[in-house]
Amino acid sequence: MTRYHHGDLRAALVEASFEVLAECGLQRFSVAAVARRIGVSTAAPYRHFPDRAHLLSAVSAAAARDLRTAIEAVVFETEEPGARMAAVAGAYVRYVGRTGAGMSVIFAAELYEVADDARRSETRALMTTLLDLASAAAGYPAATRLLEATLAVAHGYVSLFAEGFFALKDRPLDEIADRATEAALTLVD
Repeated sequence: MTRYHHGDLRAALVEASFEVLAECGLQRFSVAAVARRIGVSTAAPYRHFPDRAHLLSAVSAAAARDLRTAIEAVVFETEEPGARMAAVAGAYVRYVGRTGAGMSVIFAAELYEVADDARRSETRALMTTLLDLASAAAGYPAATRLLEATLAVAHGYVSLFAEGFFALKDRPLDEIADRATEAALTLVD
């Protein structure tokens, strides 16, 4: 459990939001749950965020930035464009499995009404990175579909993992990420 000790409350709220998302998911995410997580009053977050959507927007920006960093850390381990694109799936599964903040959080519908240039910049950078990787693997017209399919595979694997589908065999997250990478590699071939 994250505890707030009179430092940067805004940053502590964003950090704790990832923990709440990983445990509860987007549907049950609340400002009150985040406040309880760090041991502050349920009114304290409203000094930094006027509502749930604004807190979630800050989380979205951080998630887009951090996911992009996680993807970049693994895709350049190989020079082959198809393998790089497939590695996106594994990086996504690992990141979302740890943080609970995947595309459903990064592009949550409730955020469209929140004017947040930082979030827009981070999500744009993430999508540019992903589209560049997809274009290198499949060429322009097919890049969007390859990206959609890769994210669908990755999101499917991490969702099944979160829902306990792999629990019967007690599979670790890294194994599920490797399976997602293998599945995504078939999309490129």
